[in-house]
Amino acid sequence: MAQNLFGSLKNKASLLMKMNNRFSERTFDVIGIGNAIVDVLVQTEDAFLINQNLNKGAMALINQIEAERLYKAIEPLKETSGGSAANTLAGLAMLGGRAGFIGRVKNDRLGEIFTSDIRSVGASFQTPMATNGPSTARCIILVTPDAQRTMCTYLGASVQLEPEDLDLSIIQKAKVLYLEGYLWDNDAAKRAFIAAAKKCKESGGEVALSLSDPFCVDRHRESFLELVNGYIDILFANESEITSLYQTSNMNKAIEKIKTNCKITAITLGEKGSIIIEDQNVHKIPAYNLGKVIDTTGAGDLYAGGFLYAYTKELSIINCGNIGSICAGQVVTELGPRSEISLKELVNRNLESMCSK
Repeated sequence: MAQNLFGSLKNKASLLMKMNNRFSERTFDVIGIGNAIVDVLVQTEDAFLINQNLNKGAMALINQIEAERLYKAIEPLKETSGGSAANTLAGLAMLGGRAGFIGRVKNDRLGEIFTSDIRSVGASFQTPMATNGPSTARCIILVTPDAQRTMCTYLGASVQLEPEDLDLSIIQKAKVLYLEGYLWDNDAAKRAFIAAAKKCKESGGEVALSLSDPFCVDRHRESFLELVNGYIDILFANESEITSLYQTSNMNKAIEKIKTNCKITAITLGEKGSIIIEDQNVHKIPAYNLGKVIDTTGAGDLYAGGFLYAYTKELSIINCGNIGSICAGQVVTELGPRSEISLKELVNRNLESMCSK
């Protein structure tokens, strides 16, 4: 199926850009670096939240003792590999892309779950497990009957990523290196980011960054700007993140700033779709309404996955945005950040429908 994806669109010249072989002889389409977190999905009742002194609907960081205590008190419905960059790479792999992920887990039960699950969707994950230090990161997602989600996240081993954990020879084989802004909080991980970005650029690859969260941008604005200006070819952000980066409440002012700093910027706008800035041009991409919105978790991650899949296959920038929008439009109709249906078939159906209009 991967060989045939977009096959029916080959003659649609308006949708495809000219192939130029800039990505020839690369083993991976995208390699991502980010937090390696196990998403632990739990269905529960309000009484459990009250008993555990949890603020319903909130997201909170917890320590290892709290994480282990809470984990023992629940009955997981599903445990999957997670984290922003991991979700993006999983989405890209489900589309048929060649994906690799670098992140730190410990050699414990959850580390084994993360490793097995991300490999099961077709992504390569070869980072050696830590043998000491904090346990594998987890995000315990408690879902009550009213569909509200209460999230407790323990970052654990994921933020202990060191430059020594990187296989730079693998990064040289990537068309695009994708970096997750959340990991920028840790100095060692920051050094790993820079080392990876340098190696990728030296080998002729491109570097993409997700700003991840406006609070993350607020904490690291100056160093993010240095990273964007010095290394980043493709920037992913939502409206709050991009305006925070340039300290303005005016989106148009932020767009004018980013035009001179990045080759491509994709700004997601929720139900309003997205904006792509390329070569001083601004393209508006519609949102795809594929059903009732149940859970917006992972929408930005899957948008980036779809966009980068199309980009590394050298489709037009408009179709990069359309495919990202389709993937995001699907994942919000489901619980969790992974699609339960074939993204390849979904994208084919929607693009063929668009071509026939």
